[in-house]
Amino acid sequence: MTVFIIRRLLQSVLVVAVMTLLVFAGVYAIGNPVEILISQDATEAERAAAIARLGLDKSLPEQYLAFLGNLVKGDLGTSFVFGEPALQLVLQRFPATMELAICAMMMSIFIGVPLGLYAGLRPESIAGRTIMTGSIFGFSLPNFWQGLMLIMLFAVILQWLPAGGRGVRGEFLGIESSFFSWDGISHLILPAINLALFKTSLVIRLTRASVRETINLDYVKFARAKGLRPRRVIGLHVLKNIMIPLVTIIGLEFGSVIAFAVVTETVFAWPGMGKLIIDSIFQLDRPVIVAYLIVIVCLFITINLVVDILYAILDPRVRLADQKA
Repeated sequence: MTVFIIRRLLQSVLVVAVMTLLVFAGVYAIGNPVEILISQDATEAERAAAIARLGLDKSLPEQYLAFLGNLVKGDLGTSFVFGEPALQLVLQRFPATMELAICAMMMSIFIGVPLGLYAGLRPESIAGRTIMTGSIFGFSLPNFWQGLMLIMLFAVILQWLPAGGRGVRGEFLGIESSFFSWDGISHLILPAINLALFKTSLVIRLTRASVRETINLDYVKFARAKGLRPRRVIGLHVLKNIMIPLVTIIGLEFGSVIAFAVVTETVFAWPGMGKLIIDSIFQLDRPVIVAYLIVIVCLFITINLVVDILYAILDPRVRLADQKA
């Protein structure tokens, strides 16, 4: 297991190194923030001084080498717009995005797995067919449209929940979070539902497909033939084995929820990283864009590493195959 983890860590370092080059080149090759940040009435001397202050007077390779040197120190540059460290700005918004992503994924798991399990065990029942038909809507509805409909229904018509914002956060053991106050939870519900609908549909369909594949395998038939109770057969033999693909997909989808919460955060005015990156793109705030992308890349790599380790724990054949390779 130790060799397995070390090999994955080395692969992760290589991926981060490659991604820094791609991120830097992609972001710095698009747009010129000088046109936005410097007044049109500025003199040539003022313009040149501002360009030098922002470090944009150097060639792209020089900027990249300076970027790498600062990256090793944990410095991803200073925001052109806010005048604060870009990494600090991103990390300040990180808890809000994590709250939203965690809540959305918990909804997806606790709703999607039982519904998918039921639909897989009773595929021909009315409830099973209804579950699978309903899951189609989660894939089909545009994210921004369903967010607006949720606001219209629950915030405007019924007036049960607030339409946007993060609300008042509570504190527990020195940790400040929306989960620790009712006002924070009430602000969290609608954006979390909006973000969870697609993932819930995905979990439902994946769980159903895994159950239908597993239920007819020989070891399940043998367990039934031994006279084990249906609950024990499902819990010990079926559910345990379908968790391997589920852990993989859920882990990867958790990363995508964090990375692609941009639309939901914008619709519900949720002050997370997604809203920050949209504002930074419009203002061509390069350091913030790069810092955001680097954080997301590192997050994806970390999640993939955790998924690999969990996969190896659930299925020892994975690490055995890795050692042979």
